[in-house]
Amino acid sequence: MTKQGEQALRDELYRLKSEDRPRVIQAIADAREHGDLKENAEYHAAREQQSFVEGRIQEIESKLAAAQVIDVTTIEKTGKVIFGTTVRLVNVDTEEAETYQIVGDDEADIKQGRLSISSPIARALIGKEEGEEVSVQVPSGTVEYEIEEVLHL
Repeated sequence: MTKQGEQALRDELYRLKSEDRPRVIQAIADAREHGDLKENAEYHAAREQQSFVEGRIQEIESKLAAAQVIDVTTIEKTGKVIFGTTVRLVNVDTEEAETYQIVGDDEADIKQGRLSISSPIARALIGKEEGEEVSVQVPSGTVEYEIEEVLHL
């Protein structure tokens, strides 16, 4: 994962542990005061939320423990597309320019220009160099891109 992805997970983990977990514990305590737990919807909702929070905490801790963090800014610039680089592409047919950063699956967000390493576009780009043309198979057919620039941001 990228350094930014690691930081985002650490921030979420901190929020879950310092804000969400205490809030859910308080909600459970408040719901217990209402009496019969078998028919107490607030109690069951709070327990369900606690289960979600604890599961997400375990998931994030597991990902961080197994993660290999790559800081692309420390890697020599060769003009080759690798994990973590930001790539400026030009659609050969439409002349439209697009910019994507190639990131891990957990960090991917197409709206923010972050492509998953396992996406068809990223797989086609990996290993290619600036100036090369790349054919990408998409649901609507084949799209030709020219790699305009590879950035180590």
